[in-house]
Amino acid sequence: MHAAQPDQPVALLRTSLTRAALALVVIGCGLSLRWYGFPLGLSAFVVKYGGSLLWATMVFLLAGVLLPRLSRAQLATIAAVIAVVVEFSRLVHTPWLDAFRLTTAGALLLGRIFSLWNLVAYAVGIAFGVWIDQLAAMRGLVGWAKTP
Repeated sequence: MHAAQPDQPVALLRTSLTRAALALVVIGCGLSLRWYGFPLGLSAFVVKYGGSLLWATMVFLLAGVLLPRLSRAQLATIAAVIAVVVEFSRLVHTPWLDAFRLTTAGALLLGRIFSLWNLVAYAVGIAFGVWIDQLAAMRGLVGWAKTP
């Protein structure tokens, strides 16, 4: 089965707004996990890689907000490229970049320490984003429609 791309402005707007709302929920979950995960007794593994997973889900959804005409596969590819670039950027150290990484925003957006395991978490997060986008489509919340 193939998905039909939305071509009407209303469908595109609905798609972008739905993905933006989903991204806000994912951001809320990610921030909650990072801020309250340890106090709730969650393991470091769950907090660290759960946050990475949700970060990649957010990247996928935000790419979909900005580019609603693209297929999920195209959005997943864009999100994967962004995730890989961000992860490998952690190997680059300049005073201004390291100073930004020490801020809360810098740590959340760029991270601090390079890890190949993050790439695995990102792949799972992007797959999760594709899945929730498909669920939204099945419920008519995004402009994609399944064709028989």
